[in-house]
Amino acid sequence: MKLLITGDFYISDAFQSKDIIDQSVIDLFNKADHRVVNLEAPLTTNEPKNKILKTGPHLRISEDTVIPYLKQLKVDTVTLANNHILDYGANGLSDTFESLKQNKIDFVGAGNSLNEAAQPLTLEKDGMRIAILNFCENEWSIAEDEKPGANPMDIIDNTNQIKAAKTTHNKVICIIHGGHEYYHLPSPRMKKQYRFYADNGADAIIGHHTHCIGGYEYYNDIPIIYSLGNFIFTKHSKRESWFTGLIVTLKINLNQKIEIEINPVSQEKSTFRTEIIQNDDKNAILKSIENFASIINNDVQLNIEWANFISKQEKNYLNYFSPVNFFNNRLINAGLKRLKLHKLFMNKKHYSFMLNLIRCEAHSEATIKAMRKYLGS
Repeated sequence: MKLLITGDFYISDAFQSKDIIDQSVIDLFNKADHRVVNLEAPLTTNEPKNKILKTGPHLRISEDTVIPYLKQLKVDTVTLANNHILDYGANGLSDTFESLKQNKIDFVGAGNSLNEAAQPLTLEKDGMRIAILNFCENEWSIAEDEKPGANPMDIIDNTNQIKAAKTTHNKVICIIHGGHEYYHLPSPRMKKQYRFYADNGADAIIGHHTHCIGGYEYYNDIPIIYSLGNFIFTKHSKRESWFTGLIVTLKINLNQKIEIEINPVSQEKSTFRTEIIQNDDKNAILKSIENFASIINNDVQLNIEWANFISKQEKNYLNYFSPVNFFNNRLINAGLKRLKLHKLFMNKKHYSFMLNLIRCEAHSEATIKAMRKYLGS
């Protein structure tokens, strides 16, 4: 069986009925037995009252815009466990389920409850039963016992999901939405965690979310691809990495390890026309992926790269926790930073307190519960 998987898929209404998918992409999709795309936003109308309280942008896509593209590509399944799927609340998610069902497109990774969201999708072909599990890092989209949303990343729950699926399926494929945006490598924690999923029964692990392509490895003959990057994402960006993604085809046979075929894909920066990258350009991208792979397989080098990334992001993360950010007036905020007065609010005692709230499991879970109660979420 050939199972094709892509990264983030988002097409805004400005690109409705445009000719943005090259024949080379269509041909690749046609060669697959089953096609899976990450639907990076709810299929719903623009109802401001449905927007949830969150940080970051609210994304949505329209059925009239997106469904024709999914049908053009013969997409069989969409993954919904991502950080935007609940941006328009329970109504937006319900609209998404209804639209996908009406158009006979399967979905995995979200549901009307935590139990529903955690259910695997079963594919049957060539005498095999294949389970697809989909989960994402914990942001604004997460399902709860009686609340709709996405299947969350939880190392215990996810491992139990993998083990349970393995008892009734020949192969288990994990598709994970997570990682650090615009960083081509996994953190040491990610590498350790994804390998743990492999140790506990996952036969392939495929990641996306970072808006850039990432490295991969074979761990005990199990393929782990840390990020496919964007597939089609019609938002303008100054980052070159935004416009290059990977499409992976898993070649699955009953009593054999899974093989992977990787095809780089590019988006044109203004029209977002998407095509398969060929020849020398393809070889250059595959070479860069091999370079990422060599770093992933070297713990010392991976730690060095991670430390360099944190050094570049350090000020941003420290500023996130600065009391200055909680002034609602942007002019006051900017003025304090311009005069460097914001540093008066930043001291080691403050950050040691924040660190302990995040690091300690007991403090972290209590802090999260208290904050969610205050926010009404």
